[in-house]
Amino acid sequence: MDCSTCNYSLSIISSCSVKWVAFPSKFESRRISFQNKSEFLKPNTCPGLSLLDSLQHLSNFDFKALTKSKISSWKIPCSYSCVIKCDHPQNADFPRYYSKKEKKPFPVPIVELRRAARERMKNSKGQPRMRVPPPKNGLLVKSMIPIAYKVFNARITLINNLKKLLKVIPVHACGFCNEIHVGPVGHPFKSCRGKNASLRKGLHEWTKATLEDIFLPVEAYHLYDRLGRRISHQERYSIPRIPAVVELCIQAGVDLPDYPAKRRRKPVIRISKSEYIDADESELPDPEPEVPLKPLLTEIPDSDAVAPSDVEDIAWLADQTIQAWEQMRRGAKRLIKMYPVRVCGYCPEVHVGSSGHKAQNCGAFKHQQRNGQHGWQRAVLDDLIPPRYVWHVPDVNGPPLQRELRNFYGQAPAIVEMCIQAGAAIPDEYKSTMRMDVGIPLDIKEAEMVV
Repeated sequence: MDCSTCNYSLSIISSCSVKWVAFPSKFESRRISFQNKSEFLKPNTCPGLSLLDSLQHLSNFDFKALTKSKISSWKIPCSYSCVIKCDHPQNADFPRYYSKKEKKPFPVPIVELRRAARERMKNSKGQPRMRVPPPKNGLLVKSMIPIAYKVFNARITLINNLKKLLKVIPVHACGFCNEIHVGPVGHPFKSCRGKNASLRKGLHEWTKATLEDIFLPVEAYHLYDRLGRRISHQERYSIPRIPAVVELCIQAGVDLPDYPAKRRRKPVIRISKSEYIDADESELPDPEPEVPLKPLLTEIPDSDAVAPSDVEDIAWLADQTIQAWEQMRRGAKRLIKMYPVRVCGYCPEVHVGSSGHKAQNCGAFKHQQRNGQHGWQRAVLDDLIPPRYVWHVPDVNGPPLQRELRNFYGQAPAIVEMCIQAGAAIPDEYKSTMRMDVGIPLDIKEAEMVV
């Protein structure tokens, strides 16, 4: 049962107070306090109808009972409280739109980074130098190699399935801005920020969307040696660029013949923070060609993408697509914690490596003051795999979205919205932004009555 659809019956317990408790984490908590001990311990004459019994059957809640005893000279009854924790909130704000004139926030504030650095320097005084663990010493993390193969194959599966779903699920893209919409017709909201938007009063001009509109192609430079020197400005055209997720998988252990990478069998010898020398591997036997842990998938051409025939095939394909999307994001989230990824704070440029490249190709706001150099900072998952949020259509076969009821509609990533309209189940983590618990009025008059 969802957090939004559970109803609490408080008529059985007479003196029961319900309080909302705010927690800094991502889950919500509801505290139900019982002021009388006899009411909490009173036997249930109607099994299955009491409040505590009904709460124990909720699948999305973590049910806990807390006891607080107060001993004093006055006669104060014991206070019993129940804390119900939900993994996903009922409602969440939409992703914030950052202007091109605004810098991205740091994942960890600068003050916290400096405080942690001072703590590390304070704790390392007088201590022997610790051995550098992989992957900082040049070796691969063995436990991450299977995850890298899964992420690579999940990305190929996602692309192949999206090519097939695009033939049965209509997706529209604006010809002047980067906004898209999944549904039979484009939405009527005046949110266009493209060229001559004021002349069109913010209305979009919808065209047919492509795969690149739904699954954004984020590219990065391919590094033969991830511990080598930084890419200079003169080398920006001589080094190939590949999808950033593919480059992350290569550095994590995926071997592609077209993009070779240096694999060390001995850790490097550190001289300083930025200087090192490779260990002598001449006495080691010649490496044997390793067999890939899993066969690597390949993308199918657009002409070979065959649309599913019936409704069951479409629903099955949608389930496989959303599973590939979740598997790719979960695996990439684990990889970026081990292998560093950088992103520019002013533009969407991504670099897979410990430090960003030196190519002066940033054309964002006030790039003249930085001489075209990027402002590198730590990347998050949405920088590597950006989700394109679109408006959620509650009923595809029903009436189209109305401009006056915009505040009642939710949003979801474009890939998730495509799979939902194709028949896939709604993942719990996206229900908060999709506003599944918000009732949509039938007309404008009913919307004006909402307080």
